[in-house]
Amino acid sequence: MAKFRRRTCIILLLFILFIFSLMMGLKMLRPNKPTFGDPFGLDLLPEVRQRTPHLVKNGDSQKSDQINSETNIKNLKSVEITVKPSKASEPNLEELPPLNYYLHIFYYSWYGNPQFDGKYIHWNHPILKHWDPRITKDYPQGKHNPPDDIGSSFYPELGSYSSRDPSVIETHMKQMYSASIGVLALSWYPPDSSDENGVPTDDLVPTILDKAHKYNLKVTFHIEPYKNRDDQSMYKNVKYIIDKYGNHPAFYRYKTKTGNALPMFYVYDSYITKPEQWANLLTISGSQSIRNSPYDGLFIALLVEDKHKYDILQSGFDGIYTYFATNGFTYGSSYENWAKLKLFCDHFKLIFIPSVGPGYIDTSIRPWNTRNTRNRVNGKYYETALSAALQAHPSVISITSFNEWHEGSQIEKAVPKRTSNTVYLDYRPHKPSLYLELTRKWSEKYSKERATYTLDHQPPAS
Repeated sequence: MAKFRRRTCIILLLFILFIFSLMMGLKMLRPNKPTFGDPFGLDLLPEVRQRTPHLVKNGDSQKSDQINSETNIKNLKSVEITVKPSKASEPNLEELPPLNYYLHIFYYSWYGNPQFDGKYIHWNHPILKHWDPRITKDYPQGKHNPPDDIGSSFYPELGSYSSRDPSVIETHMKQMYSASIGVLALSWYPPDSSDENGVPTDDLVPTILDKAHKYNLKVTFHIEPYKNRDDQSMYKNVKYIIDKYGNHPAFYRYKTKTGNALPMFYVYDSYITKPEQWANLLTISGSQSIRNSPYDGLFIALLVEDKHKYDILQSGFDGIYTYFATNGFTYGSSYENWAKLKLFCDHFKLIFIPSVGPGYIDTSIRPWNTRNTRNRVNGKYYETALSAALQAHPSVISITSFNEWHEGSQIEKAVPKRTSNTVYLDYRPHKPSLYLELTRKWSEKYSKERATYTLDHQPPAS
């Protein structure tokens, strides 16, 4: 009888272990494709696209299963559900590690809603047409219809918020603080200018600076490719930024190895402007030279193609960044090239700033662009990128992005949501704060490692 009981207990124990293993296996399922897709050309980039063959084919959306689970599911007959997380998961800000001022994140203040702006802005982003009309006809047309239908594959915890809402700005700063990020790189257009889907936002800068200062964050500027951007308008706009915002305690300055504390400006799509024009502004002998003036700074160029290295040198830039969160999309955004780019920068005394991201999916606004989707794989894609960046021993690491929701590269909190037409992606089985927590972990790791190979690990001047 005792032997029978013992055998029964063993069988029961094995059954329980089997059920537990099965549940864990289901929980840990991963997409069945590798994290990284095939390298894909530069078709999406201005001017570069005109010189490269169009690699997107009409059948790509059927052939590619790269996006796997990270696609929106349409035409569901279900009620609208938005899951809000409990506030118990909020970290205690006093117990967090110190901010890392060599970890920068790209931040966008272009969102609007009727309460604060009189209308939705950017959440209602149009569905962009492919440059080949034969491909365009196979995809939906029109604009998104917030608040339930937004131009993103994920849905923000804050809903379709306005960047003018002071409480939203404060929440964003608190989230960045919780992630131990020291500097936000603010997407910036000159006063009275904006991107084609937005409205001017320069008037928000004072509030962003004030809220950033409350959490000891610093603000630098990510200069967008505004209309007629050239050496003369850049001089005027850099002067405007420094004159108007340069005395604010949250205004970021980077301490160089020579001891100078200079403002830093990221210049998006810098390759559009000819090197000769940049040289007028960024070299000592330039006709519009900003060097050794009160408006001197560190100007960081976007490197897309390998050959841009030499244009950047001729232009007089102080460094390069790679921006795109899509490994393999461009030469600059491909992790395998970062060691070579760092060697190049070291040789010519440039700052190398690799850009990392948690993933990429822009099919809510470019439904034909499935080839460039990069699965998040529950945070593994992000950690792989951060690891690759650390191996290059960079002076600064940039993150794409805090809240570029259209391209699905955000680390801002997202929540589960489904409507009758769409199931949004989310960060489950993890919490909405997953990518903030991963950033905090790697920020601390980067800070420790950076101190072993540089001598300038003090906080920024301001």
